[in-house]
Amino acid sequence: QVQLVESGGGLVQAGGSLRLSCAASGRTFSNYAMGWFRQAPGKEREFVAAISGSGGRTFYADCVKGRFTISRDNAKNTGYLQMNSLKPEDTAVYYCAADRSPWFSGRYSSYSIYDYWGQGTQVTVSS
Repeated sequence: QVQLVESGGGLVQAGGSLRLSCAASGRTFSNYAMGWFRQAPGKEREFVAAISGSGGRTFYADCVKGRFTISRDNAKNTGYLQMNSLKPEDTAVYYCAADRSPWFSGRYSSYSIYDYWGQGTQVTVSS
C-alpha cells in the first residue's frame, strides 16, 4: 500500500509559479509510474502530466507543455510538478497518482489506471 500526500498548492497571480510535491509513504514508489491530474469545479478530472518509474520518460497535456515540468526524486519517494506561467484556467484541485506498474498499466492519461491517489491540493490562479 502506498499513501500519497500533495503539498505546495496555494493562491498565485497569473504568470506566477508553484511547485507541487507528492510525498509517498508506506512503501517506496520507486519504479512506480506516476501522474498528475486536476479537477476544476464542474469539470471532469483531466490529465496534466505523467512520468515513468525511473523518471526517464515524461508526458504532458498539450495545454501545459512548455509551462509545467514533472519530475521525481526516487531516493526521497517524492514526485514534483513545477508549474510556471500559471493561468486562471489552471485553477483546480491537483492530485498526484501512482501506478504499481514500473511503466504504465494502460494509457498514462487515463485516471482509471492509477492505483493510489493523494488527497489533492488546491491551486488558485487569480487574474
